[in-house]
Amino acid sequence: MNQELLASATKNVTDVLTLAIEHRAPERALVVYDTRHGLTEIMTAAYRAALPEARFIDFDKASKEEILAAFDEMKPKDLVVLIQSSNFLLDAFRIRLHLFNKNLKVIEHLHLHRNTEKVWDVYINSIAYDINWYRNVGPWIKSKLDPAKELRIEGEDAVLTISGPLLPSLLNVGNYVGMKNVGGTFPIGEVITECVDFKDVNGTCKLFAYADDDFETMIVEPFRVDIKESLVVGWADNAPESFGRMVAHVKEYERPIIREFGFGLNRAVTKERYLEDITAFERLVGLHLSLGEKHSIYKKEGIVAHKSKFHIDIFLVTDRMLVDGVPFFENGKFLMPEDYKSNLFK
Repeated sequence: MNQELLASATKNVTDVLTLAIEHRAPERALVVYDTRHGLTEIMTAAYRAALPEARFIDFDKASKEEILAAFDEMKPKDLVVLIQSSNFLLDAFRIRLHLFNKNLKVIEHLHLHRNTEKVWDVYINSIAYDINWYRNVGPWIKSKLDPAKELRIEGEDAVLTISGPLLPSLLNVGNYVGMKNVGGTFPIGEVITECVDFKDVNGTCKLFAYADDDFETMIVEPFRVDIKESLVVGWADNAPESFGRMVAHVKEYERPIIREFGFGLNRAVTKERYLEDITAFERLVGLHLSLGEKHSIYKKEGIVAHKSKFHIDIFLVTDRMLVDGVPFFENGKFLMPEDYKSNLFK
């Protein structure tokens, strides 16, 4: 096992435990893991070092009944960590939601097998919890988006405009004060919102990445996509054939509509050193959108949540973003003032 990676992982998960999750005695901890992938082994070893009193269960060596019984022994505010090469399944329910319903804190690392060894260091660095960065930049972005009347996204020669209000933005910055659920899927670092009215999203954008059929990151030469009233209505001739097939597949079931606007905050992830798991790559600093009608957070009239099928992450070339004509993102950076201090900082 790479000892340098292990040392970094141990420090980073320790910071997550103490600063974000605020796990402390007498709260107990349970770690459920597997050994199918090298990155899961490093992460498990890091949690063994950070949580010496925790109980560890190998998912592949325990029965479903043993695992559920271990969950049942936990008390509210105790912690469960899930370290998964893929995604643990127990019957039909999602384990994380089951644990939240029991008022347990949860840290979830999933689909680690998608990240090949060449980017294990990127994943481990992406777990680092910079409390001053996340708990300042997240509220600052929210303070810009929530009252906005227009959002303009410029990338190369493309301009996408949201000419109407946005729904209240939500923060994934490791601050769970006042929230019902403590924890979630790591790495973190995102502010998400959505337009109030689909008709307000119009223009063009350039895509440089999107999720393939296996939920892995596909980096491509940037190509133009045309959007009218939130619908993808066309794209440039140089677009990969797989993009056209993806849109056609979505249209078999529902509208190829743009829903989520996700502002990534995780500075450890870059276009050059990217994570192959798309659910982790979406934390990249910049902007991604979701394609398809599915969204578990925001509700829209005319869309039945349990019948919608697609939420495909697509990533925009973003040179500059402006709120009501004022830039708040440029040259790869959010333009948060150096002396900004959030009054929501805890």
